[in-house]
Amino acid sequence: MHEPNEQLRQARERIPSRQTPGVHLSRQEVAELVNAWVYDRSGTRIDLDANYIGKLERGVIRWPHRQYREALRTVLRTETDAQLGFYGQRRRSATVTTVDRQQFLRLTGSELALPWLDLFTPTEPTSVPAKVDRAEIQQVRAASATFASWDNTYGGGLAREAVFAQLRWSAQLLQAACPDTLRPDLFAVVAELGGVAGFMAFDAYAHDDARRSFRFSLECAEQSGNWHLRASILSMLARQAIWCGRPDDGLTHCELALVRSDRLTATERASLHTLRARALAKLRRVQDTLTAVGAADEAFAHANPALDPPWMTYYDHAQHHGDTGHALFDISIRGRRTQAAQRLAYSVAHHTVEYARSRTISRTKLASLLMVTGDPRQAAAIGQRALDSAGNLRSRRAIDDLWELHGFAKRHLNVGEAVELRDRLAKTLSAR
Repeated sequence: MHEPNEQLRQARERIPSRQTPGVHLSRQEVAELVNAWVYDRSGTRIDLDANYIGKLERGVIRWPHRQYREALRTVLRTETDAQLGFYGQRRRSATVTTVDRQQFLRLTGSELALPWLDLFTPTEPTSVPAKVDRAEIQQVRAASATFASWDNTYGGGLAREAVFAQLRWSAQLLQAACPDTLRPDLFAVVAELGGVAGFMAFDAYAHDDARRSFRFSLECAEQSGNWHLRASILSMLARQAIWCGRPDDGLTHCELALVRSDRLTATERASLHTLRARALAKLRRVQDTLTAVGAADEAFAHANPALDPPWMTYYDHAQHHGDTGHALFDISIRGRRTQAAQRLAYSVAHHTVEYARSRTISRTKLASLLMVTGDPRQAAAIGQRALDSAGNLRSRRAIDDLWELHGFAKRHLNVGEAVELRDRLAKTLSAR
């Protein structure tokens, strides 16, 4: 349990609101004042909100970033960090020595009991170099590749906190000295890592964290002048918006990404047209959906992987068929005859083991589609395999798709295979 930071809360409640007479400053007002203070003094845009201030007051975060502490001292009219209840990990770690040794380490049979939350809290934060060189840039790039691989294989729930810890450290590099010739690359690799972190958060349904990370990454991509990276981050924002039931916003992000599409590779254009198709399908614009899928196919026919940026390696034939199949799925279940089933089946057959999550999601969508428009027995067999392959995933998106399949299976109460699948889905997913 975290110890509430009463000093911070009391400091906030001592200051009258600037927006509502007769009440004290709200958490959101504090966040906005901090954002404005940081921008006025450094030109850096940050996006603190009431949720972050709440974490400070609940004691979840006891040692915020140096710039945030300075801003909070100014906004809340205090002189020291201690007056706001902030302390570093060194002070926190000192309390461990006061723990009774018999409580600190107990062996009961084969069970080891430790105050592990204290043990695994670092007493020395990882230092940020005063000057950034190619070595640091390459290290951040390598971290992005590693986390992206974990995300594709296991989903965003496995290492989300780790990638955000890495992102927080990497973002501090932007304030270090860096040769002008390397600064665009520095912004680019931090943007790339932020995109990975945001997508892992999105996959775990930490949507606010995802949006903040995507917005930060987009700003970094703009600073880097990298049009490919800018399009990539906008495509992630589009994918999240579509998933969250805001297809119109998703369509807007896609259109922004396609500005100066001549600067993008054929693969990038194909992926963006595919996302446009998914948004248009959610908006029930059937003919526009089919046109967008056609544009995606046309662009992908000219794809040359040798020209693509490294993060586009995921968008191969299997991904293209899966994403276009997802777009066509939404109009197929409403009665339109399409190639959705064939495309999803191709995706399932050709996804490699590195993209286990994508294969599971495509397999689940194929089972759902056949449960509505085809043979429910065939759908049930595919659904069983989808549930088998979902065992190692920590993806809220994959789980929600399986719940959708469960709902479609209810339509076939007289088909034994569908009933068996539905019961197994309910038991497995409820347990998870």
